[in-house]
Amino acid sequence: MDNFYIITNLLKDADLKITNEIKTYIEEHGKKCILSEKDEQGHIIPGTVPKGVECGLVLGGDGTLIRAARELRSYGIPLLGINLGTLGYLTEVEVNDFRSALDSLFFEEPRIEERMMLQGTINGKFEETAMNDIVVTREGELRVIQFDIYVNGGLLNTYVADGVIISTPTGTTGYNLSAGGPIVDPTAKLFVITPICPHALNKSSVVLSAEDVIDVVISDGRYGKVEQASTTFDGAIRKPIFSGDKVSIRQAKDTIHLIRIGKESFMNTMRTKMKGN
Repeated sequence: MDNFYIITNLLKDADLKITNEIKTYIEEHGKKCILSEKDEQGHIIPGTVPKGVECGLVLGGDGTLIRAARELRSYGIPLLGINLGTLGYLTEVEVNDFRSALDSLFFEEPRIEERMMLQGTINGKFEETAMNDIVVTREGELRVIQFDIYVNGGLLNTYVADGVIISTPTGTTGYNLSAGGPIVDPTAKLFVITPICPHALNKSSVVLSAEDVIDVVISDGRYGKVEQASTTFDGAIRKPIFSGDKVSIRQAKDTIHLIRIGKESFMNTMRTKMKGN
């Protein structure tokens, strides 16, 4: 690889010390490197991504990588996460190891994993993608509400709960895991539906094909009361919804490509990251 593009979380590298150190190392080896241009909210400015980029280096934690994946999804750029955060399930390389990782990219063909994404639509109007999960949860008063789950038009289940998580395999190590859902190999193609604090004896997750279409409908409250809820995409983009509203979720057309440097299996990585947890 000869052309690199760096996306930095400025909260974790405010003075760009690490960013410039990596940029200098790349250029000292005769390669090209461009830093991303961002707006005041930290989003990559559309139209500023250079052509010919072979690798996007994402400096930050898992949240930074997820955000970069959403914003660069249409470019098809393979991404490598360099961890400036804590656990870093998605970020492949620890910051102290960036030199050996880059040396590998300079001289070897990297292993690239394809990850599916979700496409969520609210009432057929607002549309957004997610790499990890789409979460529909209650808002306002501390109480459970009813979520009706339909799959391909047929009723699957009704949850009286705090909410429901629809996760990609990549996202199963996130909120899904905290809510008691299963961990899935991130390269798989499927959905995991996990209820959040359901008022039921059966709290099991449901695993569905990536070809299915999932609808989450908010039911009326007691005595016809309008319930207030919200839909969140990757924990970053939130939209309010109410009784009668429908969130439709399917597999997105775009996919994410993540560069893998090490040869460790997913399970070995999980065991290392979760040691003591």
